[in-house]
Amino acid sequence: MTGPRRRGGEVLALAVAERTDFADFLETLTPREWDAPSLCERWTVREVVAHVVSYDELSWRGTAKRFARGRFASGRVNQLGVAEYARDSRELIGLLRAHRRPSGLPAAFGGMIALVDGMIHHQDIRRPLGLPRDIPHERLRTALRLALLAPPIRAFVRARGLTLVATDLDWSRGSGPEVRGRGEALLMAVAGRADALGELSGPGQPLLAERV
Repeated sequence: MTGPRRRGGEVLALAVAERTDFADFLETLTPREWDAPSLCERWTVREVVAHVVSYDELSWRGTAKRFARGRFASGRVNQLGVAEYARDSRELIGLLRAHRRPSGLPAAFGGMIALVDGMIHHQDIRRPLGLPRDIPHERLRTALRLALLAPPIRAFVRARGLTLVATDLDWSRGSGPEVRGRGEALLMAVAGRADALGELSGPGQPLLAERV
């Protein structure tokens, strides 16, 4: 077995590293950048960060209550968290640093949620700001693998019947027409970010674009 449970310690360590890099990056942003739009529809940079930290302080009972208040619709549930954590940028960075090792829901499945969700949202902020980065290969390779296992992301639905090939990593998955590109662009595309589609190529790219 090579799923999240078996490799939980490794995934958690990668999640801690990703959150640390995320917090370090946020320290560099200007007030204007904190209020800039992200790739998440209707969310600014500040609101994306609020979402990332909005589950760590919740107990499992508190998480269940939030889901009930949001009538178990992920969009409404996440928006409740964003509203609760509408705070100053310094406080949000402090919360992210305090929970570099995730707790609550983000710690589930050995830290899988913290790693995958955190990495995608990190890029949701960087891409519109024109601030790319080189993600450590092992971290990105693991996030790609786990994204295809995470139902809320729906990456497995978008990638079904396609072969994903990361041209900068030793990584490929699937069967069918190839979609080729950098690992980060593949991750963002299968996570539903149309912004990354132009960076991909191959006979399967039009089908993936249609699904995104």
